[in-house]
Parts: sequence; C-alpha cells; structure tokens
Amino acid sequence: MEKLEIKELEKKANEIRKDIIDEVYYAKSGHPGGSLSITDILTVLYFRQMNIKPENPNWENRDRLVLSKGHCSPALYSCLANRGFFPRQDLKTFRNINSYLQGHPDKNKVPGVDMTTGSLGQGLSCANGMAIAGKMDKKDYRVYCILGDGEIEEGQIWEAAMAANKYKLDNLCVIVDNNNLQIDGTIEEVMSSYPIDEKFRSFGFEVIHIDGHDIEEIIKAFEVAKNVKEKPTCIIAKTIKGKGISFMENQASWHGKAPNEEEYEEAKKGLNVE
Repeated sequence: MEKLEIKELEKKANEIRKDIIDEVYYAKSGHPGGSLSITDILTVLYFRQMNIKPENPNWENRDRLVLSKGHCSPALYSCLANRGFFPRQDLKTFRNINSYLQGHPDKNKVPGVDMTTGSLGQGLSCANGMAIAGKMDKKDYRVYCILGDGEIEEGQIWEAAMAANKYKLDNLCVIVDNNNLQIDGTIEEVMSSYPIDEKFRSFGFEVIHIDGHDIEEIIKAFEVAKNVKEKPTCIIAKTIKGKGISFMENQASWHGKAPNEEEYEEAKKGLNVE
C-alpha cells in the first residue's frame, strides 16, 4: 500500500475515531478515552510506518505491534479493519459474546494482532522477546510497543526496560501514551510516574518527546527512532484522553464507559461524519 501523506492520515484518523465511537456505542461498553488518545499514533503506524501485509498477517518479516494497553482495542481493531485484515462491518460486533473482536485483543483470533494483551504491565516483556528473536534470526523487522502512562506504574515495565537496554534492542520502539489520566484520576493523584523521560533515559533508552496528535511530529519521531543504534527508543507522546470528542476530552470518567444515544449523536456531529 502507498504511504499516506499528512492530510490523508489526518482524514484517516478521523475515520478511525468514528469507528471507535461506533464500536463502543454498539457494544454498550468499552474504553473510548484511551483509544481516542492513541488514534493518531496508530494511524501513522498502520498507514505509513509499519511494513505489514494484510493478505499475510503472519508474514515472518513484518513489523510487530504490541498494544500493551490492550483495553484500547477499539482503535487497534479499526486500524486493522481499515487496513484490510478483516471486514470493516465486523467492528459492530465488538464485545458481542460470539465475536472474535473482544474487549482485549487475542492474537489467536484476530488477524493482524501480534500479541494478546490486557493484563497491564506485560506488553513490553513480550515486545522485548520479539525484538530479541529478530536479532537472533537476523531479521530487519521493527517492534513497536504502546504503553499507557498509568500502566508504567507496574513494576514489570521497568524490569523489561532494563532488559531492553541490556540486549541493546535498537529494533524496539516504545511509545508512552501520556494523556495524564487513568481510571481513578490523574497520574499524579494515583501513583506519579513522572518524570517519565528521565526514568527511561536512566534505563538506557533514547528518549523523544512529541505532540501525540501532530501527524508530522509522529512521522519524524519514528524516522529518528529507526536511526538510533545500540539502544532502544522511547517516544513520549503528549496526548489528550478522549481526543476529538469535546465532552470526552481530559475526562477520566470516559476511561471505560459507552456513550448513550444523545452522546453518540453529539460525538458523530463533532467528528463531522454521518
């Protein structure tokens, strides 16, 4: 597929936000806030950055993505569907009892999902394993791992960060979705993980700061990360929880609930879609 340019990526991100709202609305459950905050990042990864083949989801030379904050599956599923991994109409079955598109992604059931996630704190360890395997097999693929800023309160993240540095995983790129909110409130109120940059830097990572909603900045950061050698990279993306839906933005209450009919219509109107 041809790489999309910035304006096309912005349009695609808007379509994905519409899908997220649809998925959560029809399921009457799900996690819209954090899904909306990582939409622009996932859009760049799936429609510009990652080397993947929808017709061959298990292609051994593909780039890998581990969505460690697995509850934000609505954004991932929309990207996969829009990229052609499975029919887009299946998104409306999200979280249905017999659907393969459950609340947390399952690599054994969903084409294009590289790692089953949902138990927070484990994704970076899995991404490490993929990156180490790539080194051992002399493959050129890259591994991307998206972490929540609340998730990095988990101790296993830092054990994995230590290992990523030890094995000089320059084929690993970690993205921290720094929207400053988790289910119980702000990061500072719950268990402050700040300063995130200094922590990752002290663990031997190259650290890049970006606006996680600026498509051009996201593209540039991934290109810089590709050229980092002998150590892993951490991109700290400053984002807005609920981005794109005015009444959801910066509201912890939208971490894990579905909009009612009135809110659904308002959200669609805000995204300028039918």
